[in-house]
Amino acid sequence: MRTKIVTALAFVFFITMNAQDKKWTLQECVNYALENNISVKRSELAIELKNEEIVNRKSGFYPTVSATTSQRLTFGSAQDRVTFRRVNATSHSTSVGINAGITIFNGFRIINQVEQSRIGLEASKYDLEKLKDDISLTVVNSYLNVLFNKENLKIAKSQIEVSQKQVSQVLRLVDAGVQPKSNLLEVEANLANDEQQVVTAQNSLDLALLDLAQTLQLDYVGFDIEDMVVNTPSELLMYDEALPIYKIALENRSEIKSAKLNVLSASKGIDIAKSGFLPTLSFNYNFGSAASFLDLASISNKAFFYQLDNNKNNSFSLSLNIPIFSGFRVKSNVNSAKINHEISQFNLEDTKLQLRKIIERAFMDAKAALKTYVAAEKNVASQELSFKNSQESYNLGVMTSFDFEQVKNRFLNAQSSLINAKYDFVFRTKVLDFYVGKSLID
Repeated sequence: MRTKIVTALAFVFFITMNAQDKKWTLQECVNYALENNISVKRSELAIELKNEEIVNRKSGFYPTVSATTSQRLTFGSAQDRVTFRRVNATSHSTSVGINAGITIFNGFRIINQVEQSRIGLEASKYDLEKLKDDISLTVVNSYLNVLFNKENLKIAKSQIEVSQKQVSQVLRLVDAGVQPKSNLLEVEANLANDEQQVVTAQNSLDLALLDLAQTLQLDYVGFDIEDMVVNTPSELLMYDEALPIYKIALENRSEIKSAKLNVLSASKGIDIAKSGFLPTLSFNYNFGSAASFLDLASISNKAFFYQLDNNKNNSFSLSLNIPIFSGFRVKSNVNSAKINHEISQFNLEDTKLQLRKIIERAFMDAKAALKTYVAAEKNVASQELSFKNSQESYNLGVMTSFDFEQVKNRFLNAQSSLINAKYDFVFRTKVLDFYVGKSLID
């Protein structure tokens, strides 16, 4: 028994360690988010409800069939059929029946209701696509943020190596009596500051991983992502202005298609409301029979079924209902449907307007990010040259450690700014690609 428990614990530990060692790729993160996000699952269930709504409304095309039966017991004063005197009597009666009916015409209400439900189903599918797109964009942004913080951490660690070499160099010079001990204390303080920068960078990386794990609804402990090469962005944008992107998005974006379908659905709502002005025609069939006895004890199967067979009756009927006055209820319904149609049209125009605003803002952000990236590249090149010259001067003893630290910090800040500009520009271009229908993963 103890061996089985140890084996089970070892298996659980092995699985846990494997889960912690796993590094998630961008594709895996996006796929997992789309498969497990609660909002996505809720939207998928809403689509299933729309399917059931179509089935429910289609049922109006089919006939309804029902069977009825009843048993009645009557006792008290009754008139004798022979003597015509009032006597106390008890009677039992049984009735059975089958009813069937079908609506032949009801102002095309059922047809329009089914069509409206189908339109609603398609709109829900586009809403789900929009939700998935938004989730994918959020995951990509969080993933790139983790990569940015990882690179930032590497730069911070590289500065520690430079400071450690400074400390070693100054220590030898102090021991040789060439430099005062105060210089050693100064470079050691610089090293401590660089170590603090590493801690800050590590904290930022941990927070970025936490944000991505929470976006995926995963446990943060042991969560990590696979490193990937983010190519240096091109210093060109695909388009010179936002209008071509907006035109493409107008034809392909899910929110636009959903809003258009909502307008069509509201138009069907007007037709449904107008059906209240039209007559309805229905067909009904009824079959029934009954049996009755004064004395329950005298009932025999033969007599009971004889009466049921003898009392059979069939009836067929056509019912035409012509509305004349409904207290303005139908007219009010039509007016409400027309108002809903106008609201849906305004919603469509508002959706287009919001889409245009988002794309124009995304385009301007991408242009600004491009300019920032180009400037950051030039700044890094300049600061790197200055750092190398200062390092030679410092090694020759021409520059003080304080002045060298200032140059080193400017170089460090320039590198961090370049990384930040790089990932910001990459994400901004991903957003533009997103609106022209390109994959976010490529």
